[in-house]
Amino acid sequence: MRRSRLVAYATSLLLAAASALTGATAAQASENAAATGYVALGDSYSSGVGAGSYIGSSGECKRSTKAYPHLWAAANSPSSFHFTACSGARTGDVVASQLGPLGSGTGLVSITVGGNDAGFSDVMTTCVLQSESACVARINTAKAYVDSTLPGRLDSVYSAISAKAPAAHVVVLGYPRFYKLSGSCAAGMTEGERSAINNAADYLNSAIAKRAADHGFTFGDVVPAFTGHEICSGSSWLHSVNWLNIGESYHPKAAGQSGGYLPVLKSVA
Repeated sequence: MRRSRLVAYATSLLLAAASALTGATAAQASENAAATGYVALGDSYSSGVGAGSYIGSSGECKRSTKAYPHLWAAANSPSSFHFTACSGARTGDVVASQLGPLGSGTGLVSITVGGNDAGFSDVMTTCVLQSESACVARINTAKAYVDSTLPGRLDSVYSAISAKAPAAHVVVLGYPRFYKLSGSCAAGMTEGERSAINNAADYLNSAIAKRAADHGFTFGDVVPAFTGHEICSGSSWLHSVNWLNIGESYHPKAAGQSGGYLPVLKSVA
């Protein structure tokens, strides 16, 4: 009898625990199911600089209806869509001015950020206008920043996102390699410079992917999607230097947003 009572008591405890866990799981599932809003954060690669069709009200942020966040929202009809990505944004800008729409109802967040912090614009200006040695030296300076300072800056952004949108699935997208090698199509750019720039993109992506993983976020690698569509490929999804509209240089065209970034977001969202 004593043993029977012990078994019965243990069984009741297990059932109670299972019930509690089931209730907690159900509550979490309910919270996640209710969180279906989409918020698109980040820099010019998310706002859609280079894709055209800019939303007038977005001003200098240059948010495009052909950017991958807008395309994803149009195809998936989230319960709400907030597009706060902005051209030129660094990690501090995201924290300071883009996180307002995040909340308990946010189910998906996408973001590209880090390139401007690492000096993307200055690197490309140096490599286009100066010598190969100056280009490589500037890239090495950027890599040192990626090692020493960028991880902490990314942590600040990622922690802020998690705090404001705890139920969200966060997708951190990387950057493409710019050049197809073994060609001479890029005026004033040597093969060594093009190779160094591609390696720098890989270096930056690796750092971003690691920080994203450490926060439990999903990293979306766009390099495979852009392979065969780099500058000098003959079917480029990226602008080369555009002297008439310098801000669009080295940014995805509309085809890069729809054919490169959008499928990667779809695959992991």
